[in-house]
Amino acid sequence: MHTRTLGQGLEVSALGLGCMGMSQSYGPNPGDRQDMIGVLRAAVDRGITFFDTAEVYGPYVNEELVGEALAPVRDQVVIATKFGWRIEDGTPVGLDSRPEQIKKVADASLRRLRTDTIDLFYQHRVDPDVPVEDVAGAVAELVQAGKVRHFGLSEAAAATIRRAHAVHPVAAVQSEYSLWTRDPESEVLPTLAELGIGFVPFSPLGKGFLTGTVDTTTAFTEGDIRTTIPRFNEDNLASNRALVDHVATLARARNATPGQIALAWLLAQHPWIAPIPGTRRIERLEENAGSTQVALSADDMADLDATAARIGVHGDRYSDQHMRLVGK
Repeated sequence: MHTRTLGQGLEVSALGLGCMGMSQSYGPNPGDRQDMIGVLRAAVDRGITFFDTAEVYGPYVNEELVGEALAPVRDQVVIATKFGWRIEDGTPVGLDSRPEQIKKVADASLRRLRTDTIDLFYQHRVDPDVPVEDVAGAVAELVQAGKVRHFGLSEAAAATIRRAHAVHPVAAVQSEYSLWTRDPESEVLPTLAELGIGFVPFSPLGKGFLTGTVDTTTAFTEGDIRTTIPRFNEDNLASNRALVDHVATLARARNATPGQIALAWLLAQHPWIAPIPGTRRIERLEENAGSTQVALSADDMADLDATAARIGVHGDRYSDQHMRLVGK
């Protein structure tokens, strides 16, 4: 797998691995921890060196899993984690990006990740009660102390990115982005291009939708986040299916899978984009990695863009509660 460079010279594999689903959000968690450790180590064997976690995933247990799995290869990988939630009795109950909290989270994350330095430390959601300048200043102090290498933001608006970057350089911004979610294109991506900041799309496969494996007959299990997302309700899924059908047609013509087409489309957007699809299965890991070998022509790209624009998207990408936390 080739590498890509985000902001501030941060080099990562072209495709990373989002680790959240190994601990939450997609139905019952895997019963065997060793299976997930095996997937994480298999990713490294296949050239994936960029791993994304957060203290709130679990909470805490996802960082512990990633730390244990990657400890033997720590010098070969880039680990990103996140701060910004107030967690009480094991449950996130609101946002908290006060500088003293950021430093407390950093120390706890370092212990769970079994490392001396966090490669990329994101603010998970913009906290309206704490100026982003104070957030950037706190992370700058962690960088100076050697506890953090790079600063990142998640789901932040362009103006917020500019304000943070003026205090301490932002290496990467993470937001949802895919053929199914184009929100960053109007303001965020041009801002990142101007400032030399990398972009890390999460849910690049539309939470599984763009793989073609989800339709109106899919029965989501208890605890699956997709039961709370409007675009996954039965009526919206039926309307949204037209895009996946078109992607699948192109995939057959290119001897690829729909998921590989969706990831190849993302990789072709800019050289400073590194998507982080998540999975619990080695075979899916290998399929995703294969997307880096799929070459889409200019006509293919134009066709996908035109089709996505014509079909549109039915339903929001989060519940109302979580939509209120993005783009701030």
